[in-house]
Order: sequence, then C-alpha cells, then structure tokens
Amino acid sequence: MRRKRTSTFLLAGALAAFWVQSGLAQQQQAEGLEPYQMLRSLQFVQDTVVMGDHSAAEMQRFMLSALDKRLRTINPSAFDDPRNVDAALIYAMSGGNPATLEFLVAKDVSGNFDTRVADALRKYLAGKGMLAANSLSKMVPEYRNQRIGPYLALVAGNVTVTKSPTEALSFYDWARLTAPGTIVEEAALRRSVAIAVEADLPEKALFYARQYARRFVFSPYASQFADLFVRLVVAHFGTIHVEDIDGTLEVMNDDRSREIYLRIAREATIAGKNELARHAAQRAAERGKDLPARDETLARLFGGVAKLPDGKAQDAARILSQIPDAALTPEDRALRAAAQRVVEEVLRPPVAESFGQDDSGTVKNDISGETVSAVSGDDKAGQAAAPGSSARAGAQKLDPDFQTYVDRGRSTLNAIDDLLKEEN
Repeated sequence: MRRKRTSTFLLAGALAAFWVQSGLAQQQQAEGLEPYQMLRSLQFVQDTVVMGDHSAAEMQRFMLSALDKRLRTINPSAFDDPRNVDAALIYAMSGGNPATLEFLVAKDVSGNFDTRVADALRKYLAGKGMLAANSLSKMVPEYRNQRIGPYLALVAGNVTVTKSPTEALSFYDWARLTAPGTIVEEAALRRSVAIAVEADLPEKALFYARQYARRFVFSPYASQFADLFVRLVVAHFGTIHVEDIDGTLEVMNDDRSREIYLRIAREATIAGKNELARHAAQRAAERGKDLPARDETLARLFGGVAKLPDGKAQDAARILSQIPDAALTPEDRALRAAAQRVVEEVLRPPVAESFGQDDSGTVKNDISGETVSAVSGDDKAGQAAAPGSSARAGAQKLDPDFQTYVDRGRSTLNAIDDLLKEEN
C-alpha cells in the first residue's frame, strides 16, 4: 500500500514538472490539447491530493486555470466530441469557474450540451441547488453509465440532503462505488459520515467512518472526518463500543490515531463518560510511546480525571499534580484545575463536630416515649402555618461547622461549573 502511494506521488511530481517546468513552452503545448485530455490530468492530480500528496494542491489550481482558458478559447466545433462536453461539465463540478459553463452553453448553437444538465448545474453552482433537486434526481439514473454520472450523483446528494438524508446517502453510495479511489469517493464518504451523524444513525456512520479511515486518512479534508468521528463516538458510546473505535483507528499511523484518541478522551471527560475517557487516554498513550511528550501528558491528564468517579481520588491527585502547566493549553489547564478542586473536596477530612446531633431537631413521641426525627421544614411548609410563623423558622438548624462545609462545597461546585462553561 505504501509502495503504491509512493509511486503515485512520484507520478504526480512528474506530471507537475510536465506542466510547469518550462512555462511558455508548456503553455503552448497545452493549447494544442483537447479539453478531455487536460481533464484527465486534472482528475489525476485531484485524486493524488486526497490520497495524501498535499504538494499537488498548487498544481490543481494551475490546471483548473489552464483548462478554464482552453475551454474559453477552443473552437466551438470541438464540442461536437461528447468527451469535450463531458470535460466542460465535470470541470464545472470539480471546482471550476461557473461563468465558463454559462459562456459555453450560450455559444452552443449545435445543441451539444444537454440543456437540462446545464440548467441544473447553473442553479447548483449559483447556490440555488434546491430548485434543481427534482431534475437532478431524475437525471442521475439516466446518466448512470456515463462519464459525468458519479459527479451528477454527488451533486444530487448535496442538494437532496436537507429534504431527504436517506435519499442523499443513496446518491453518495452510488457515486463512491462507481468512482473508487477518486476525489468523488472521498467527498461522498466524508459527507455520508456527516449525514449519518446528524441523522443519529450511528451504525451507518460507523460503517462510513471505517471506509474513510482505511482509504482517505491522508486527505487534506481528513480533519473534518476526525471532528465527525469524535462527535459520533462520544454521543453514541454504548451503541458504539471500544472495539468499534479501535477497529476504525487501528489502520491509521500512530500520530493520527493518537490525536483522535486524545480528542475522544478530552470530550468524553467533559461529557462525564469516564469509561470511554479512560480507554481513549490509555490507547493514546500506547499509540504515542515514541511521539511528542505533550501528547503523553494529555493522556495522563484525561486518564487522571477519569479516575475520579471510580473513587480513586488519591491516584487522580497524584497524576494531576505531576502534570506541568507548560505542557497544557489554557483550556486543559482549566479542566485540570476543576478536577483538582473536586479531588481536594473529596480528600478533605470532615470536621468532627459535624457528626453531632442537634437536640433541638428531635421530639418525644407522646405514646412510646421514643425519640424520633423532627418533621423537615419542607413538610411543615406544606401544612397551614400558625399566624406570624414561617416554614423557614421551623426548619432544622445545621451545625455551624457543617454548614460551613456545605457552603464551601457548593461554592466549589459553582466554580467548577464556571470553569467548564468557559471551556465549552
């Protein structure tokens, strides 16, 4: 797999050299190429980018510009060849200049362009895709076996998603299956994950996430996938198990998987999902043994916080105290400070006098003579109070030291809430 990707990158570099090594000469040579020939080179570069060669992004911009110029200056008779018509349409759907499509359709006196497709794409590229949703849905089956088929399916999914996420997923499924290993498949998979997450379809989202992680983890758009995957795992932990998480991330290299595990640990810690936080922190530490120390520090932080609900406050205190401020971001320092306050309150010994019983809070039973607890102030408030009295006045008074302890605990919890609000 690595050898194949290396060969692809070398071929992309050779292609880039072909286009830009001798600027004017190559420009003149490009002017003699058919649009469909130039499109093949553009597609190759775009596919190379999503497979991980980010250096080809500049070449992609250059080739889009060169193809745009060629489409505008070529003799209109060139579009008697359907391959050049498809090249113009695919160019428009691949990040090209929408005005160029308008220009070509306006000059099409021979009827080479399908006006239905051109009109639908004009609306889509102008941000009015919903107006073309029905016509695009009908055209996708018609063009299923044509060169523009996968691109039309991708566009149809984009405009259908707000109306019918399920239908949009079917368009994306068809697009990715008919254009494997391409920028079309990458976009279809990434958007399928997003739709399934938004629609609360965790099983489908996990299926698409696994496919994406295996095929496009080096894509420049992989950060969007990471955001979606973290959100999916934290929101649906229980339906999604640790085996599912590990199975998805095991195909990634250590630095990328460690980054995602740390993000999962952090979000799970804030969400109070401690089992997930512990597992993600542990896996991050395991995948990051030979990687930057800061990430190992973060794994210790989240793992330490996750120990609190298990009654391991002393272990958590030891771990948290060993983490230097310099290794944490301001947000993570706030999270650690909140955890340390909780640890302090858990480990603080209670005041001895707080265990005493206040005699004023008990009464004698008239029949048996046994001592029973007084009625709480809340219960008294539910009965008719005597004139001039209040339910508050009849409530049991707390021991002053214990009252101080309660007030201090409340203020600590309020402070922790404030820190977490700032964090969010």
